[in-house]
Amino acid sequence: MKPLLPVIALAAAAPLAAQESHAGHAGHDMGDMAAEPDAPVSPGPEMETPPPPEAGSGPPRAADAIWGAEAMAASREDLRKMHGDFPLLWLQAERLETHIREGRDGYLWDVQGWYGTPTRRLWVKSEGEGEWGGKPEDGEVQALYSAAIRPFWDLQAGIRHDFAGADTTHAVIGIQGLAPYMFEVDAALFLSTRGDVTARIEAEIDQRITQRLILQPRVEANLAGQDIPALGIGAGIDQIEAGVRLRYEIAREFAPYIGIEQSWRIGQGADFARLRGEDPSVTSLVAGIRFWF
Repeated sequence: MKPLLPVIALAAAAPLAAQESHAGHAGHDMGDMAAEPDAPVSPGPEMETPPPPEAGSGPPRAADAIWGAEAMAASREDLRKMHGDFPLLWLQAERLETHIREGRDGYLWDVQGWYGTPTRRLWVKSEGEGEWGGKPEDGEVQALYSAAIRPFWDLQAGIRHDFAGADTTHAVIGIQGLAPYMFEVDAALFLSTRGDVTARIEAEIDQRITQRLILQPRVEANLAGQDIPALGIGAGIDQIEAGVRLRYEIAREFAPYIGIEQSWRIGQGADFARLRGEDPSVTSLVAGIRFWF
């Protein structure tokens, strides 16, 4: 048994010696790597590498040198059209509704559409109102040329003709677009053939409750530069309408709605309304449909 003791002791000591030797070797290697000045350095992602000096020195349209300028011009025209610069037709009935109010109930329409490209369009707008069973009390149609002046904003100019009430034609200049916080704005200035200056500002916003149920607050203000007794319009802010409509999109293109709207005549406009036996403040329950295609 005694001759085996040295062998057992040697076997037990061998792994410890091997571990110490490996640890010392590893420490030596790490020190050498840190001390080597020529060790390669990672260049990092390629996106951080600056472009070569010859980048951008070629022709701006290198494909012309291969296929010819004439062939590439046709290809670029097709590409421009594919990216949206082609004429489209769009029509929307924003409000087709009945008004339930004290006295005789009424109706209202507000329709608009355009034909053209994203930057150049011909707009047609029509709106009016009246009492059921009678002719429209107010009605107009506008034809406008529209040009994009910045993203989401169009400058519009054209003519407006009133075919209900006083037969009048106006020159129109206005702006329409999407304001911050997703307010849709339509503002226009009108100059009639009689020299009367009036203006209208409309703003609305869609507040989505669910994917199909949408609440839409809306406000409209009508202004005039002078009294127009023949039309019952007073100088300054003549009328303000404020309302809210709750619609349900059965399809994205078709949505019935209900709501409430309050209308106020202000200043001299309120006096003109009283002289005609009208209430300058009217509250209406509304129900209608909204569609587009």
